[in-house]
Amino acid sequence: MSEKPTVKTLDRVVVRFSGDSGDGMQLAGNIFTNVSAGMGNQVSTFPDYPAEIRAPQGSLSGVSGFQVSVGSGVYTPGDRCDVLVAMNPAALKQNVKFLAPGGVIITDIDSFKPADLKKALFETDDPIAELGIKAQVVEVPVTTLTKNALADSGLDNKAMLKCRNIFALGLVCWLFDRPLESALHHLKTKFAKKPAIYEVNSKVLQAGFDYGHNIHASVSTYRIETEEIIPGDYTDINGNTATAWGLIMASEKSGRPLFLGSYPITPATDILHELAKRKDLGVKACQMEDEIAGVCSAIGASFAGDLAVTSTSGPGLALKSEGIGLAVMAELPLVVIDVQRGGPSTGLPTKTEQTDLMQALYGRNGESPVAVVAPCSPTDCFTMAFEACRIAIEHMTPVILLSDAFIGNGSSAWRVPEVDEYPEIKPHFLPKDRCDGTWRPYERDAASLVRYWAIPGTEGATHIIGGLEKDTNTGAISTDPINHEKMMKTRREKIARIARDIPALEVVGDVDADTLLVGWGGTYGHLLTATREINANGGHLAFAHFRYIQPLPENTGDILRRYKKVIVAELNTGQFADYLQAKFPEVKIERVNKIQGQPFLVKEVVDAVTKIMEEK
Repeated sequence: MSEKPTVKTLDRVVVRFSGDSGDGMQLAGNIFTNVSAGMGNQVSTFPDYPAEIRAPQGSLSGVSGFQVSVGSGVYTPGDRCDVLVAMNPAALKQNVKFLAPGGVIITDIDSFKPADLKKALFETDDPIAELGIKAQVVEVPVTTLTKNALADSGLDNKAMLKCRNIFALGLVCWLFDRPLESALHHLKTKFAKKPAIYEVNSKVLQAGFDYGHNIHASVSTYRIETEEIIPGDYTDINGNTATAWGLIMASEKSGRPLFLGSYPITPATDILHELAKRKDLGVKACQMEDEIAGVCSAIGASFAGDLAVTSTSGPGLALKSEGIGLAVMAELPLVVIDVQRGGPSTGLPTKTEQTDLMQALYGRNGESPVAVVAPCSPTDCFTMAFEACRIAIEHMTPVILLSDAFIGNGSSAWRVPEVDEYPEIKPHFLPKDRCDGTWRPYERDAASLVRYWAIPGTEGATHIIGGLEKDTNTGAISTDPINHEKMMKTRREKIARIARDIPALEVVGDVDADTLLVGWGGTYGHLLTATREINANGGHLAFAHFRYIQPLPENTGDILRRYKKVIVAELNTGQFADYLQAKFPEVKIERVNKIQGQPFLVKEVVDAVTKIMEEK
């Protein structure tokens, strides 16, 4: 009688694919994620790209990783993985620290030759012992089996090796009982224009799946719990794609054509790529020659009546600062998307941080207030991109959307919304009864202080705006000091009044606790999970997360003053904590910070917050 396999039932499971930057780990991880999302699982991913563009093959600096958490109650990609796929010794060495106790390691043993071990700086010929690994290690001859599956394909050796990632994907699909039909569907979509490539990869996928059946007695398998979901159409979506789609929804809801003027920059480039595909929806996506041209072209499009957007990362935001100041002075709607990465300067292009907050709030000459919002997850990028556009158009102001590399590249399962789930966006157009030739460009709505938007060509609405200070009444250039001060205060107050038009801040967790954990932007999943863990273990912790940064929700002060201890956790040295401390000096704010180019681990937050809570 054959030995029965061990089956572990888990609420959630974490898989980490790792290999050389050319081994296709991102593709394998993405397909596994899409298959799982299609089965009704919640998913959260963390693509961990190498910092070097072309590191030597098999070297430690060239390792690429993709981690995904699948199951129910999933808000983060997980601190530790249950299964680690390591395609070479360097991948094993760099990623074994992410393996949970009792986990499984799957290696391509064909890639663990002496030369491979030497490239990864191993000192012995036994990497498992050298690293002190105590786990189920499944040594699979992936390369050999891939070649065997493709022996009659006519492919050369190099082409066959490119399919190793799909063999690993097939094996992992078996391990977690994922349907091959769904994986094949995603492969077919990926290689729709290359049917021959699809055919060979489908063979390799099946070979990996079959190999799993053949070794079923020697490795644990997993059954992943699912939870009830709201009926609808679901897809796996990353933050940058969700941002692009949110902009398109805002264009539809505002009736204004969408224009994107941008320059490629990691990790924001995919927004430009996605919008460039949408000419069928009237999107105009222009790759400009530099960051300054990107923002200036968008300002021109805004003056002409378009929903104008420019996308970038931190270095590009710095270059766009004068252009954003022009949009502030001209009071034109403009959405500036900053997918934050490690800095300063070129910094860590493929890594994540929240270090552009102060730049977004204050990084322009003069008093130059803008609205600032921040999505909290890959799927929330859709909603907050829509919100950024709504605020920009209805309040005639630049809005900076602070995404980051973690949620921009990461993905989650997303229910495609119905059109009527999002409100109409109402442009603050000049009323027809004012198109009589007497209107001046800085006439304002008395309640919101928003000036009117007159599209060029509107009869009776000829006007000039620009970067020099204007008279509040006539719109003519003015150097009068009293007028300048009045205009400065008016622009500032206009931004402050946006607080009347955004949701109140919500508190979750143990709302009656003495301690409040505060976060903003892409740290949401880690901080929420940490809050739940602390409370599940007998602690008492409340949690509030900010998506609206400037202005803050109107009830912010009331909430912060309610708690004896306020702890702000963020991926920088304390920028949001400093911002809140300046706004509410009576509130004592503690800090939990990390600036390593990596997202928080839940355990890091739990340990740091618990320590602060226990201090008297």
